[in-house]
Amino acid sequence: MPVSLYMDQNVSRSITVGLRLRGVDVITAYEDNANFMSDPDLLNRAYELNRVLFTQDDDFLVEAARRQKEGIPFRGVIYAHQLRISVRECVDNLEIIAKVGEMEDMTDKLQFLPF
Repeated sequence: MPVSLYMDQNVSRSITVGLRLRGVDVITAYEDNANFMSDPDLLNRAYELNRVLFTQDDDFLVEAARRQKEGIPFRGVIYAHQLRISVRECVDNLEIIAKVGEMEDMTDKLQFLPF
């Protein structure tokens, strides 16, 4: 099954638009009325929707590591530092994950961009 993405509230709209133009299944926390949620709750919401969370917020690194350590399931987190990747690179990398990756490969994992 292809990877569906859930964008946290800190992700640039240009990344979301770029992915949609390439046919990637994306929903944002704003569209889901979840932009007010805490990081753990947002990660739970992505899990409920069967989507991998994409973020540029390093607080999610701590939450994903905690869940890995404690055996708490999550669909996966993809992280890109805002200053270390361009919008184009981010869209390119996320498109590859979404179209070639499998949900099973992302489950309970933390993926860093760029590759």
